[in-house]
Amino acid sequence: MQRILIIGSGGSGKSTLAQQLEKEFKLPLYHLDAYYWKPGWTPTPNKEWDAFLEELVQKEAWILDGNYSRTLDIRVKRADTVILLDYSRWITVYRVLKRRVMYHGKTRPDMNLDCPESLDLQFLKWVWSFRKTRIPGIMQQLAKHPDKHIIILKSPKDTKRFLQRIKESDANR
Repeated sequence: MQRILIIGSGGSGKSTLAQQLEKEFKLPLYHLDAYYWKPGWTPTPNKEWDAFLEELVQKEAWILDGNYSRTLDIRVKRADTVILLDYSRWITVYRVLKRRVMYHGKTRPDMNLDCPESLDLQFLKWVWSFRKTRIPGIMQQLAKHPDKHIIILKSPKDTKRFLQRIKESDANR
């Protein structure tokens, strides 16, 4: 695993998993939210974002965490491994609410400066309906890349077992 893409609903733990894999594999980590959102929650214009991603994925090794479905194909084409966190809506909504409380008035470590944690009804709806509205399209996009190693983790327990297998395989090398 040299180019790892992590996708999933808000609150699924993409950033946390990315940090754990960064420690394990010593690969450069890019939290896409920190690059997409400019100060004050200003989005990057599409052309600029596309150019940034096209350049970023050309690097020899990386871990990318973030969705941005419009540009998913740019990242999947260069990834060797795609990890989809497909957790229940109850887990993801709970985690989003918990994160909102934890970082009230502050910017999370995986975000750009001057993007304090916030929560609105639109984002909650997106998280709540992610499995129904987004996962089918993601699966269709991933099916176009049979050469990629696709890992689908359905629960925090699956993720814990996945990380344990990685650590055990490293110990056996």
